[in-house]
Parts: sequence; structure tokens; C-alpha cells
Amino acid sequence: MIPKAFLVSTTHLTMILIAVASIFMVFIIIAIVKMYRLKAENKKLMETNAFKDIDESYKDFTGGHLYGDH
Repeated sequence: MIPKAFLVSTTHLTMILIAVASIFMVFIIIAIVKMYRLKAENKKLMETNAFKDIDESYKDFTGGHLYGDH
């Protein structure tokens, strides 16, 4: 009926699922570490004076004729 090569035991399936889950867990851990590093770098950049100078020089241009403000 079914060739023996296609038969897989539950032990083999469990081992494969554990291997796949552990690989995904490593990827998730790497993503979390990278997120915290980027968040720390962003916080550090927000506290610098260079960003404050750029932020103060920004002007709101939404009052133009394209938005119905005449």
C-alpha cells in the first residue's frame, strides 16, 4: 500500500518541529535585540542638539492652496 519510505514516526515529526521552532526562536530573539538597539539609538539621536535645530526650523506648509485654504 504505502511505501515504507513515506512513513514517518511521531518521534521524527517531533524532532523536526523542535528544530524548526528553535530556528524561528533564534530569529525572534535576534529581532528583539535589534529592536532594542535601534530604540536606544533613536533615543540617543533625539536627545542631540542637531535634531532640535532641524525640528525648530520646520514650518507647516499644509495651509497652501492645495488643501483649500485660500
